[in-house]
Amino acid sequence: MQFLMTTLILLALGATILIGPTFIRYHSSTYGKASGNSFRETVANRGVYGEFMTYYTLEKLEGSYKLLSNLYIPRKNGTTTEIDLMMIHKTGIYVVESKNYSGWIYGHENQQYWTQTLENKKKNRFYNPIWQNEIHINALKYAMQREDENLFNSLIVFSERCTLKDVTCNSLNVAVLKRNQLKRMLTDHIKIAPPILTHFEMNKIYYTLQKYAHADESVKVAHIESVQRRIRS
Repeated sequence: MQFLMTTLILLALGATILIGPTFIRYHSSTYGKASGNSFRETVANRGVYGEFMTYYTLEKLEGSYKLLSNLYIPRKNGTTTEIDLMMIHKTGIYVVESKNYSGWIYGHENQQYWTQTLENKKKNRFYNPIWQNEIHINALKYAMQREDENLFNSLIVFSERCTLKDVTCNSLNVAVLKRNQLKRMLTDHIKIAPPILTHFEMNKIYYTLQKYAHADESVKVAHIESVQRRIRS
C-alpha cells in the first residue's frame, strides 16, 4: 500500500512539473477567452496546443494590436473556412496557419502537397499550407469587402520540433518559419513596415470579424463535413 501511495504521489508530482508551466501560460494568456478552448481542450489536442503556443508568442509583441483565434469565415460558395489565428496591426493583417508538426518538412509554394518525414522514415503528405492560407485570406477579403493585397500577410508557422529541410517560398507577404523565429521576424518587420491601418480601422476590423469566433457546434460540424466532401472529391 505504501509503495502504491508513493508511486501515485510521484506520478502526480511528475504531471505537475510537466503541465505546471503550460497551466501558468494558459491562465496568463487571453487565448482561452479568444478561442473558447478550455485548458483541458488545449493540452489534449496537439494541433490546438500548437495554436495556443503561437498565440502566446504573438502576445509577447510590443505595441498595439488585436488578436483573434478560431474564426469560421464564410466563403463565396456558401461554405466556411477556419482561420487558426490572426493579428490586426497598424502595418496590416497577419493571418497565421499553425502546423504543430515534428520531423523533416519538404515543400514548394507551387506544389499542391508537402511532405513530412518522421524519424522512422514514415512519410505523410499534407495540403500546401500556403495555398490553405490563401483560401483563408480570400475569405477574409470577401467578409471584409477589402481587396487591397498589401493589407494581408500570410504566416505559415511550424513547431520548433520540426526541421524545415527543403521549403521554398518567394512570394511577397508570405513567410514560412518556425515558432521560435516568429517574434523576432515580426518585430523586425514591424519596425520598417509603413502603417496601413489607423487605430479606428483596426478596431472596426476586429469587431467585424469577432462575430465569427466562438462558432456553435452546427457551424463546426458543417465545416468539417464540407472539408470531408472536398477531400473525397
